Amino acid sequence: MPMEHIALTEAVYYILLSLYTPLHGYGIMQKVEGLSGGRVRLAAGTLYGALNTMLEKRWIRALPEISGDRKKEYEITERGREVAGAELARLQELARNGEDIIEGRGAK
Repeated sequence: MPMEHIALTEAVYYILLSLYTPLHGYGIMQKVEGLSGGRVRLAAGTLYGALNTMLEKRWIRALPEISGDRKKEYEITERGREVAGAELARLQELARNGEDIIEGRGAK
């Protein structure tokens, strides 16, 4: 299946990164805030809207619920790892191109 060549929002990118270890919603919110140095703070509506979209795209999966625990946990799928890796490569290219221009090396 061809990889979607799309730019991810910061929220989606950080959510994917946070799910390399299974987490529940509140844990994802905390992890994203920590990863971004407090710059990205997810509201519940934003988080759960993004999670539903990522579930539909099969970038993440919901883990089976543990009896007695109402918190649903999520984890990244192999497809989600590919999407996160493609976004990392895109961001690295953007940074390299910016450094070349800003530091006076010109575009390659």
